[in-house]
Amino acid sequence: MAKTQLGARVDEDVAELAKKRAADLGLSIGDYLARLVQDDASGLRERAVDAAARFLAEHQAIFDEAEDAEQSRSARGAHAA
Repeated sequence: MAKTQLGARVDEDVAELAKKRAADLGLSIGDYLARLVQDDASGLRERAVDAAARFLAEHQAIFDEAEDAEQSRSARGAHAA
């Protein structure tokens, strides 16, 4: 395994492949790795937003019910005064 500047150990085959891919894209190895990390983070963010949207959609009735109950309590309090 080759040792990199960052102290991580990477198989020589993997390091060579990364260097070739970086060169194909006209990037330094550091810029190529930064792009991979950024793409991965963007994918994670997209999946998290999708999961949150699904959760909200699946539970919208519960949120609506809680909001209606709160409005009913507020309305009763205003009439009692």
